[in-house]
Amino acid sequence: MTELIKAWLSSAEMDIENIRQIINNEHLTPVACFHAQQCVEKCLKAFLELELSSVPKSHDILNLYGRVSQHVDLHLDLILLQKLNNLYIESRYPGDLGLLPEGKPSIEVTRQFYTLAQGLYLFMEETLSSRDKGSSV
Repeated sequence: MTELIKAWLSSAEMDIENIRQIINNEHLTPVACFHAQQCVEKCLKAFLELELSSVPKSHDILNLYGRVSQHVDLHLDLILLQKLNNLYIESRYPGDLGLLPEGKPSIEVTRQFYTLAQGLYLFMEETLSSRDKGSSV
């Protein structure tokens, strides 16, 4: 595994840890959701780096998911992925920081995003390690 791929995964792991630290703080749910989006984005980019040696300069996790799913079945909840994607795009504007259409994410929704991000991180860590070992044989 290249240093760049390791860096993507390491950064994604830091996002998971940040979520873990604040997930039960209702005031910080937008921040936790932002870290969930970042974790998903970094995991998808790590995969693209290994498979294509190219990472698009995009934050659209649906677009990244589409590219990755051409190579591996991720079995992600697309509705949840869409919500997470929208939350990130909307959070670029100060008045909408990390808001869903129904308002600030609840702790329950934040936990769903966390579970999605953590599951993808663990899957990618295992998948990228095994693909890397397979390519060096």
